[in-house]
Amino acid sequence: MKHMTKRKREIIAGYLFLAPNFLGFLLFSFLPVLASVGISLTDWNISGQFHPVGLENYRYMFAGDPKFYTILGNTLYFTLLYVPIVLIASLGLALLVNRGYRTVIVFRFMYFLPVVTSAVAASMVFQWIYNQEFGLLNYLLGILGVPKVAWLTDLRIVMFSVVFVNIWKNAGKLMVIYLAGLQGIPGYLYEAAEIDGANAAQKFFSITVPMISPTTFFILITSVIDSFQVFEIVFTLTGGGPLDATRTLVTYIYDMSFTRFRMGYACALAIVLFIIIFVFTVFQFRLQKKWVQADV
Repeated sequence: MKHMTKRKREIIAGYLFLAPNFLGFLLFSFLPVLASVGISLTDWNISGQFHPVGLENYRYMFAGDPKFYTILGNTLYFTLLYVPIVLIASLGLALLVNRGYRTVIVFRFMYFLPVVTSAVAASMVFQWIYNQEFGLLNYLLGILGVPKVAWLTDLRIVMFSVVFVNIWKNAGKLMVIYLAGLQGIPGYLYEAAEIDGANAAQKFFSITVPMISPTTFFILITSVIDSFQVFEIVFTLTGGGPLDATRTLVTYIYDMSFTRFRMGYACALAIVLFIIIFVFTVFQFRLQKKWVQADV
């Protein structure tokens, strides 16, 4: 070490600092992904031996599994419902609490509180709220003369019920991100717009929306990824029912791996889910140049 130059010592020190993170990624991310690819080419059931089957799991998925396309459709449907609504809700909350009043801190805490609440506990509470006979929601609707609604058993509305719980759970987290973006907008832009006679709507669409477009893009990417991987609330609230109406790809992977012990097929489903998320993410990155203001 004495004969090393200062530059070489700095490089070695840098790699030593990076080593724990790199080893963690290698052991807990990269190697498990490779193992999943390998297992997806077998019919391993945990207790037995590996029996290579090639691409048979993928062939069965796309041409033989009667549930796969229904569950894939449920996942896409959940994403299409959840993502735009949670973006609008979180932005609306951020605009409400983006004020200088002291009482705003209380509302920020209230809106963020669901984020730190356990998803399982929240789902169990909403099971009671959604209960058709004794639930709080139907009780309040009954006061208004509205008939009881089967929030968790009606095939037409059960997905909306699940989406609402997910929005309630995550909107506060995204609100904080939007709030950081809003507070980063220079105040002189609004002052100049007011001098030019712009009203509130014009300032919002001409200044606020373009200036927070990078924030919106980040939230859009993460929300789409999260929606494709939704599990806890669906699993606890409905278990994927009724009649697989809310079963998503991740809950299906769980069922195949830890209920039916078809690890090979479960890994194949996980690989396909990874590819779907990757394609959607690349697609969104390609489109960002058309609406994200990169020079803000």
